[in-house]
Amino acid sequence: MKRLQIALLALFSPFCVAQYCLTSGLETTPDENLSALDSDSVLHSTTNLVWKRCAQGQTWDGTTCTGEAKKYSWQEALVAAHSANDDNQMGWRVPNIKELASITDRLCVRPAINETFFPATPPDDFWTSTPSLSDPQRAWVVAFFNSSHSIKQKDRFIYLRLVRTYTGS
Repeated sequence: MKRLQIALLALFSPFCVAQYCLTSGLETTPDENLSALDSDSVLHSTTNLVWKRCAQGQTWDGTTCTGEAKKYSWQEALVAAHSANDDNQMGWRVPNIKELASITDRLCVRPAINETFFPATPPDDFWTSTPSLSDPQRAWVVAFFNSSHSIKQKDRFIYLRLVRTYTGS
């Protein structure tokens, strides 16, 4: 109950503009489970997945993600992932719901992610490749505001972070 009260206070406080994390509890994305692979990707050793450090539209400058994160419709997100592979054939794709949820930090809000490895993440919804089973016009998103999941209309404009399976390179 105490965690819920703290989380609700953080969510509704008009003065809280930065990430807020509980001081006790089990970290879901501790630093030791993440490592920088190259200039713009991070290995999550728990899942053996490689993540783009920045949301699509942002650029890694060696310290943080800069620029404006871009929003896409669901179909545009799938095309953007495919286009990312035209450059380097690394296997970038839109993550499924379980993959994207694996990098949320459930002890934190605004954003609910490890900011050491994923700085400047918009505290908002990000697309997954997982379509809704009950409505073909909707797909699952993960909210990096508070680690929640929901389904949204595929024609809505939502943020995107790409993933690939680690191949040792």
